[in-house]
Amino acid sequence: MSNKVSIWRRLSRNDEFKRRLYIIIFESDTPLGKAFDVALLWAILLSIVLIMVESIPAIPDWMSSFLVIWEYIFTGFFTIEYIARIYCSPDPRKYITSFFGIIDLLSTMPFYLGLFFSASRYLMVLRTFRLIRVFRVFKLFSFLEEGDKLLKSLKLSFPKIMVFFLFVVIMVISLGTMMYMVEGSQPGTPFTDVPTSIYWAVVTMTTVGYGDIVPVTLIGRILSAVVMLLGYTIIAVPTGIVSAQFSRDIRGGSGDGKAKCKECGSTLPDSAHYCPFCGNEVE
Repeated sequence: MSNKVSIWRRLSRNDEFKRRLYIIIFESDTPLGKAFDVALLWAILLSIVLIMVESIPAIPDWMSSFLVIWEYIFTGFFTIEYIARIYCSPDPRKYITSFFGIIDLLSTMPFYLGLFFSASRYLMVLRTFRLIRVFRVFKLFSFLEEGDKLLKSLKLSFPKIMVFFLFVVIMVISLGTMMYMVEGSQPGTPFTDVPTSIYWAVVTMTTVGYGDIVPVTLIGRILSAVVMLLGYTIIAVPTGIVSAQFSRDIRGGSGDGKAKCKECGSTLPDSAHYCPFCGNEVE
C-alpha cells in the first residue's frame, strides 16, 4: 500500500511527465498527439455503433456477450482518458466543470451506475442509464475546428437568444390567453383552459401543427392565421443570431471595426491589455 502511495506522489509531482501527457492528450501537433486523437475518434465512433446495435432486441446471445466485452474495453479506455485529463490539466476543476469535461464524465457513468443497480427489478433503469453513452457523440466536436467555433458562437450568442426566448414565451402566453377568451365559451371546445390554449399557441407558432386542437370561430381562425405567420417570421431569428456571430468569428473580428474580447465577446477599449468585463488577457 505504501509503495502505491509513493508512486502516486511521485507522479503527482512530476511536472515534466504532466507536460508531456498534456501535449499528447490536449494537443494534436505531435505524432503521439495525432495518434491519440485518431484512437479516441475511432473509440467514440465504435462505441456509438455499439449502443445502436445493442438496442436491437433480435440480436443473438453470442453477439450480446461480444458487445458486453467491448463495452468493458471502451469503458476502461474512456475512464483512463478522463483520469489522465484531470491529472495533466493545469486547472483540473476548470476541466471537470467544462462542457467536454461533463461529457467525458457522462460517457463513463453507465457502466459504474450498473454496478449499483444489479437487482432484477432495476434492469429497466439500468438500460436507461446505459443510453447516457450516446453523449460521447458530442466529443466529436473537439476534432473539428469549425465545431469549436460553433460552440463558441453559441456561447457568445446565448444572452441574445435568451432575451428572444423570453419574448417568445410572453407572446405564446398572450396569444394562448387570447385564444381561450375567443374559443373557450364555445360548446365542446378543445380550448378548455388557458394552459391548453398556450400549448396550442406553442404548437402553432413553431409550425408543428399537430391538428389536435383547432379553432371553430371566425375570429379564432383569423387569430390562428396570425400566429402561423408570426411563427414563420420569428423562427429564423435564433439561427440568424448564431450565424452572425459565427460569421464574425470566422472573419476574426467583430464586424464593426472594434476589437472584441475572445472570451466574453465584449467591446474592448483602445489599447486594452485585459478585458474590463471578464479579465481575459487580450492577445
